[in-house]
Amino acid sequence: MMKTSVALFCALLLAGSAPAQGVYNVAKQQAQNAAASESRNQQAIESSGHASPAQPPQNNQQPDPALQATLQNISNLRADFDDLGSGRTNTAALQNDLMTAAQGVKPAPAAVTKLAEDLAAAVSGNKKLQAQQQKLAQFCHAIFNSSHLSGAQQQSVLDAVQKILSDGGVSDDDVTKVINDFKAVVTATK
Repeated sequence: MMKTSVALFCALLLAGSAPAQGVYNVAKQQAQNAAASESRNQQAIESSGHASPAQPPQNNQQPDPALQATLQNISNLRADFDDLGSGRTNTAALQNDLMTAAQGVKPAPAAVTKLAEDLAAAVSGNKKLQAQQQKLAQFCHAIFNSSHLSGAQQQSVLDAVQKILSDGGVSDDDVTKVINDFKAVVTATK
């Protein structure tokens, strides 16, 4: 479970944006702690004699399925934003990908539908947001898994989303709707 959380945080924060830098540093430290803990656990098992003989290290280890799912979901969200940016108005794919983003407690479908509709209204046809769609997708994924974030980290992600939308020329009313929808998701996924 800890590896999954660490992998999730690392994948979400690959962009290294300034508001999320603290979250990235926390995730990096957790990854180091998890690796050290796993190494100690493995050594304890091997020294107790209960484990099978150690296998030689393999260079082609299988990727972590949770990390792969996270990266795929972020990619799908980015594709949804690309489609919306080019004027598509159907939000079914976005709704599905937002619901899939939650790896733990899932928000109510009505909350996801409202968020998808408000995001679509904010992003649809907006070419200014193209450069920020990857970060927006990462932040969406993070918000749907906000139970792994501290209150300060959650606020940092919400502030970053608000800045992306505002800088992208989204109206203040639409930004407020999206942020309120995200806050509802944060509350529902705790």
